[in-house]
Amino acid sequence: MQVAAVQSFPGRAAAVPKPRVPARAEDGPWHAEAVCRRDEAGLFFAPSKEPTAARLSREEAAKRVCARCPVMVACREHALLQPEPYGVWGGLTAAERRVVLARMRRRAAELRQAPGTGPIAAAG
Repeated sequence: MQVAAVQSFPGRAAAVPKPRVPARAEDGPWHAEAVCRRDEAGLFFAPSKEPTAARLSREEAAKRVCARCPVMVACREHALLQPEPYGVWGGLTAAERRVVLARMRRRAAELRQAPGTGPIAAAG
């Protein structure tokens, strides 16, 4: 952790963490570099009443665009943090993002278990 300054409080001093600067701050927002901005936007969002076969084909085409995108990871992180309910973001469909989010919540719950009750404590 980088420390920007030290604040004094009565009876104690506290380090104030330096604000995090996004890695791409000098280049502008990540989405400015997104390949999908130059490609057909229709690939990334479903039209209403799209047949399943057409949806799967469109999503695979969108994922191919994502695979060559220099900001795919930032896009995926954005879609998971928001969370984006529709479309292909960062190479994941909305359904795939729901699975990832469920896994993340489950893992976080496992890590919050009380000390001494987890699998590592049992092996100890």
